[in-house]
Amino acid sequence: MKLIAIDAGNTRIKWGVHDGAAWVASGALPTGDAARLREVAAGWPHEACVVACNVAGLAVESAIGSALEERFPAPLWLRSSAGVCGVRNAYEQPASLGADRWAALIGAQVLASADCLVVCAGTATTVDWLDAGGTFRGGLILPGIDLMRASLARDTAQLPLAEGHFSAAPRNTMDAIVSGCLHAQIGAIERMFAGLPPHPQAICLLTGGAAPRIAPHLLIPFKLTENLVLDGLLRFAVAHPPC
Repeated sequence: MKLIAIDAGNTRIKWGVHDGAAWVASGALPTGDAARLREVAAGWPHEACVVACNVAGLAVESAIGSALEERFPAPLWLRSSAGVCGVRNAYEQPASLGADRWAALIGAQVLASADCLVVCAGTATTVDWLDAGGTFRGGLILPGIDLMRASLARDTAQLPLAEGHFSAAPRNTMDAIVSGCLHAQIGAIERMFAGLPPHPQAICLLTGGAAPRIAPHLLIPFKLTENLVLDGLLRFAVAHPPC
């Protein structure tokens, strides 16, 4: 089955083309330019099915549907639920879990043999605990690195939008801001990981645009997973063929 997977986030819409064996193309565009998917889709295989998740609101979902309707069947939208593809959702209100987090958990379930953290580092950073039995036990949401930087620049009188470098002991304001924002991400991830049941195979699966900035500083076992949300959408589409 040829498949187009689309992850509509707050900042970017990410997409991938899967030929039934591997991802053969991928890309992204700003979420505000959702209508431009019509141009991008001109290069996608016409016979492909479409599966998608969206956390950017109904207007974006509608724009995506309109952009694709001339060439593709209506997308299959992944909605968070109590369980699918062997993953169970222990959220107090399962349907309120972000669909991108749900997709990442579905993608992670086949990659981990023990309890793991599923970390999506984008506009926001989410840190979710998936246990060895496939149950999502709960997780954290915190501002992403760039959102933290921007909030300091916006809401303080003398702090800039910092373009510094990570340092263990920063000695200038730019480095102090960037290092503080990174420490906040790292600390949340490592504290959450410390609460997992001890196991030699426990791991942090790290995905998202900011993942490469966080990864070098982690002191826990981790694996960078570039397409974790798209991988989860693929698993969902295989189990529930969209066309």
